[in-house]
Amino acid sequence: MSMRRITTTRGMAVVTAAVAALVLAGCGDDGGKQEDAQESATPSAPASSPATDKGQGQKDTAADEGVDPDANLAELRGQNGLTLVVNQVERDSGGFVTVQGEITNTGDSTQNTSNWVGQESALVAKNPNSVAGATLVDKKGKKNYYVLRDTDGRCLCTTALVPLSAGESAAVFMQFPSPPQETTEVDFTLPTFATASLKISG
Repeated sequence: MSMRRITTTRGMAVVTAAVAALVLAGCGDDGGKQEDAQESATPSAPASSPATDKGQGQKDTAADEGVDPDANLAELRGQNGLTLVVNQVERDSGGFVTVQGEITNTGDSTQNTSNWVGQESALVAKNPNSVAGATLVDKKGKKNYYVLRDTDGRCLCTTALVPLSAGESAAVFMQFPSPPQETTEVDFTLPTFATASLKISG
């Protein structure tokens, strides 16, 4: 056997041994990495993330600008010249019903907004000057639906409403759990306002 043949054979043996060692080491590392990746990809997260809910709460404090302000589905009379015109009542695929409208002070004096949050102390503490006291009533299903809240107790509704001077208006929205699909009409109430029957679209 020539020297070149021996050298080549020995070189191949060394290379083969090195490759085998790398493959074995790589298999051990990959197993650990795959397990870590699987664990990080499927963490046991809570059903509702506080961070996400906070973002939703902050984002959803104003009514949707895409709502037609001229649509008048119902007009609710309130105290001291206040009126609430409902512009939209829509069910979405996420299982929510959103009510949007505009409150106007048609009186001649400034009106406070603090009564619209309702009487529940926890709700008042987290959502002062809001419309968190609104409810939907499914008379057929005999069930009440309250404004949704995040894990911090903040409502999915318009908050931080300031007193309304004479002639001023404020756009508002409230988001509720969706009644069953067969329920197409609900009674809507907001503290200090009359009750109105609303048809759900979507």
